[in-house]
Amino acid sequence: MHDLLFAQHDLGAVLGNQEQKMLAEIDGIERNALLNTSVEDLCDQFDQKYRIEMIKLKESEVTVEQNEAQVDISQDPFRLIFDRDKPFYIKGTGVTFYIPFEGEPELFKCQPSSYTLNPPRGAVVHSELVLHYTRTDHNAEAVKSEFTNELSRIKQYLESMADNVSQFNTSIRVKAKAHIESRRDKLLKDQGLVAALGFPLRRREAAPQTYVTPAVRRKPPISKPQVGAPPFTPEPTLDMQEYEHILSVISNMVTVMERSPKAFSGMSEEDLRQQFLVHLTGHYEGQATGETFNFKGKTDILIRVEGKNIFVAECKFWRGPESLKKALDQLLGYATWRDTKSALLIFNREKQLSTVLAKIPEVVKVHPNYKRDLPFKSETGFRFVLHHRDDRNREIVLTILVFEVPA
Repeated sequence: MHDLLFAQHDLGAVLGNQEQKMLAEIDGIERNALLNTSVEDLCDQFDQKYRIEMIKLKESEVTVEQNEAQVDISQDPFRLIFDRDKPFYIKGTGVTFYIPFEGEPELFKCQPSSYTLNPPRGAVVHSELVLHYTRTDHNAEAVKSEFTNELSRIKQYLESMADNVSQFNTSIRVKAKAHIESRRDKLLKDQGLVAALGFPLRRREAAPQTYVTPAVRRKPPISKPQVGAPPFTPEPTLDMQEYEHILSVISNMVTVMERSPKAFSGMSEEDLRQQFLVHLTGHYEGQATGETFNFKGKTDILIRVEGKNIFVAECKFWRGPESLKKALDQLLGYATWRDTKSALLIFNREKQLSTVLAKIPEVVKVHPNYKRDLPFKSETGFRFVLHHRDDRNREIVLTILVFEVPA
């Protein structure tokens, strides 16, 4: 019953090994599976799998058990024992404390960075820590004191361990994401290298072939591998920095509306959309269009590169939560598989803007295509990740901007 606790393995080595196992698993993911799966979804998977749950003792649920026990008194200096090299047992009383806990039981075997040469003793049985004491008398206060002192030492070890475990848990997602993105980048560069050789590429189907449309004077030319007859054609995708610029152009246009309310008073959705299109077209040399057919419908604002959609947006007046849900469905219905950046522009002519802002995340988060929130610094804007209607791994970044417009 009296095993040494916190003494079998070095905690730092255990955490390091856990990290290496995770990185090795990432390296072992099949190429197409890695490229076709959302990076954030993979990070969720590894964060959940490799996160270590710190031990939490349930001191309020401690139970105790008493039974008869054989007590070795061979080392008791106050007793007359002729041969102290051998155990000498007499009948006594055993008291066992059972302390339930939550967390990873294996942590009781790990030595934290701060420790003593005389670690606590006990046993781990399922989800309980067991501490056992024997006495030849019935001194309850002495038993309680012994238990309290040992429990205090155990808690000190756990407190020392908690910092190391917390730092490790925090680092899992960061390290997993960096390793996933590094490997994805290498795989895509490998494909580009083979394509640059000028020979037909022997490959499996369904490998994603995307690249970022660079921002050069706010025009979206495409940077492709320098190949005479490339065996594959990369699909364009919009860089986040360029995406932010498009949204800033839209927001700046609203500032103009706020400064000249009479000029925009009474405008319809179509009229307001045209104001945005004028400015976007000025930045993207005729690439921005309105009411352009896209998949199964028509979207209000669309930016295309070589016939490929890189940005889609809808303009809607706020008419309640149900209208927002329909707008989300409409936007997702328009999006083809390659649409990864989108926006929903909400025009509000109601007096209580705060009520509108409170309703938006409530509606989006219960939508069946909602995946997660993204950080977005805006008092009247939100950013989410939705998934494509037919493919959960095909993610769509959606920014919702809410604007007050003159009635």
